[in-house]
Amino acid sequence: MKVITLCGSTKFKNEFEEVNKFFTLKGHAVISVGFFEQSEGIEITEEQEKLFEAIHRKKIDLSDEIVVIDVNGYIGSSTRKEIEYATGKGKGISYYSRLFPEK
Repeated sequence: MKVITLCGSTKFKNEFEEVNKFFTLKGHAVISVGFFEQSEGIEITEEQEKLFEAIHRKKIDLSDEIVVIDVNGYIGSSTRKEIEYATGKGKGISYYSRLFPEK
């Protein structure tokens, strides 16, 4: 069993849920985002954004690998920072576009 943290734009709520289900059914512990501010139209402050970045880095610390939700190859600046952080911590990195190439 691996611990996997999902990273990516919160506008991809459906894809996050799909990947969470996929890895959970394979017996892995999946850590995701707390909510989908872009998909759900939730406004957050700059202070909250910094807090959520710190929380997500902690989630990465707890994981064996991350899965990047890169729908249509899209990787935003926050996700790029998470990839860099995970790389620096020696975490494995997988990509949605490679796991589900038909999508």
